[in-house]
Amino acid sequence: METILSPHSFCPLFKTPPFSSPSLQPKSSSWLKPICCTLKEQSVKHSFSTPTSWFSQVHRGLAALAISLALNFSPILLTESALASEFDVLTDGPPKETYVVDDAGVLNRVTKSDLKRLLSDLESRKGYHINFVTVRKLTSKADAFEYADQVLERWYPTVEEGTNKGIVVLVTSQKEGAVTGGPDFVKAVGDTILDATVSENLPVLATEEKYNEAVFSAAKRLVAAIDGLPDPGGPQFKDSKRESNFKTREETDEKRGQFTLVVGGLLVIAFVVPMAQYYAYVSKK
Repeated sequence: METILSPHSFCPLFKTPPFSSPSLQPKSSSWLKPICCTLKEQSVKHSFSTPTSWFSQVHRGLAALAISLALNFSPILLTESALASEFDVLTDGPPKETYVVDDAGVLNRVTKSDLKRLLSDLESRKGYHINFVTVRKLTSKADAFEYADQVLERWYPTVEEGTNKGIVVLVTSQKEGAVTGGPDFVKAVGDTILDATVSENLPVLATEEKYNEAVFSAAKRLVAAIDGLPDPGGPQFKDSKRESNFKTREETDEKRGQFTLVVGGLLVIAFVVPMAQYYAYVSKK
C-alpha cells in the first residue's frame, strides 16, 4: 500500500516554523532602542571624557600659574606699599602737636615726650623749631641729606617760613642721618656741631640699633649749640680688633715644655710600676 504524503507534510521537517504564536514572535523593536541609546550615550561620554580631562588639566595648570604669579608679584606690591611712607611724610606736612614724625616706628613714648618737652622749650625761648623724621628706607633720593632738603623745601616753601626751622632725618635701614635747616638755624648751630651730629650721634647709635638714644642725644646736642652751652659730645665708633687665633712663640714653647713633662711622667710610670710589681711578686716567693 502506498501512502501518498502531501508536500506540506514535510514542511515541519525542513522549514522553520512560522512565528504564528505571539510568544514566539519577536518582540517589538522598542526593546532594542534603550540598548542603542545606552550605547550611544556611553560612546558619547567616552568620546568627551578625554577633552574633559584635558580641560581640567589645563584649568589646573592655569590656576597654578596664577598662584605662582601672585606669589612672585605680591612681595613687590607689599614692598612698594611699605616704601611709600617717605612720600607720605612729604605730603602730610610738618607735625602740628609734636616735633616727631616717627614713620619707621622705632621711637617709644618716653623719647617722644622728652623731645616734645626739650624742643618746645627751645622754641619758646629762642624761636627755633626742630623736627625729627624717621623713615625705614629711601627710594626717591640717594641719601638722607637730599631727602632732608626735600622735606624742608616741601614743608616750608619760602625762606621766611624755613629760616628758623631745622630738619633731622634718620634712615634706619641705611643707619645714617642728616641735619638741615634754614639760614638762621644753620648759623645758630654751627657747621662743627652739624657735622659732628651727623657723623657721631646718628650713625653710631643707629648702627647699634639704639634709635631712641640716637635721636634724643642729637636733639640735646643741637639745643646746647643754639643755647651757647658746651658741646656734650657724641659717641664714637668702637675699633673692633679681631683677636688672632695663632699662638705666640712663647706660648708655643710653654705648651711644648708642659707636653714633654707629661709624656715623660707617663713613660716612667709605664716602665717603673710593672717592674716594681714584678719585684714585689718575686720577693714574696
